[in-house]
Amino acid sequence: MDLVDAAGFEALEAGSADEAILLLEARPDIHLVFTDVEMPGTMDGLKLSHYIRGRWPLVKLILASGKMIINESHLPANARFFSKPYQEGMIVGAMIALLSDGPAP
Repeated sequence: MDLVDAAGFEALEAGSADEAILLLEARPDIHLVFTDVEMPGTMDGLKLSHYIRGRWPLVKLILASGKMIINESHLPANARFFSKPYQEGMIVGAMIALLSDGPAP
């Protein structure tokens, strides 16, 4: 969350995929979800990202994992994946590009 706040965005935190869905239902002003693939709840971050893409197709998606590499073919359309450890500047650049609909860095 510090990374997101430092980049000038408002960060909301969800402890699970279920909480993230509740936030998305309550807050139509959410434009980007940054999730870890490994997370508690009824679905992991990858399943959450596919659920979000189906229900909120305009929400931008960034996924990260320190334990696995996700092939682009397994990601929802236009989602970005970063393996950990990642450079914070790359995440911020991806957020800015996705939110401005510009090319991904």
